[in-house]
Amino acid sequence: MLFGKKKRRIHNILIVEDEPLVAFDNEHLLGDEGFEIVDTTDSVTEAIAVIDGDMPVDLVLVDVKLKDGSGIDVAKAAHDAGMRVLFVTGNCPTEARELASGCLAKPYSPRDLLAAIDAIEAVADGKKHKKLPRNFSLFAADA
Repeated sequence: MLFGKKKRRIHNILIVEDEPLVAFDNEHLLGDEGFEIVDTTDSVTEAIAVIDGDMPVDLVLVDVKLKDGSGIDVAKAAHDAGMRVLFVTGNCPTEARELASGCLAKPYSPRDLLAAIDAIEAVADGKKHKKLPRNFSLFAADA
């Protein structure tokens, strides 16, 4: 198929975000782009339950400040389970760089979110990533 959709390494996404509008927008954008949204939650406890569950997760989008704790705890659980993590937050946690593939600073556009996911996927496939959004940091462990 000449113009078919490319096969993605990242397909199943867990969204961990405590701002309802941001979570809603991300869920719909990514769903429309063909990603499977495993779950959307605003809780560290619920996110870790999903990570520890039976559903495959390829990427966790996680805010750092959540209603019941820190998204860094979610990132640690995801990292320990072999899942890729993208921090989507106002302040990128430099102390947790080893837990994530990158950080997309808020506010960000839908195009920036998709470009960040594409860059993480390109690196995972051993390919050169395209130009990165200005508010996205691809961490050295994955770059």
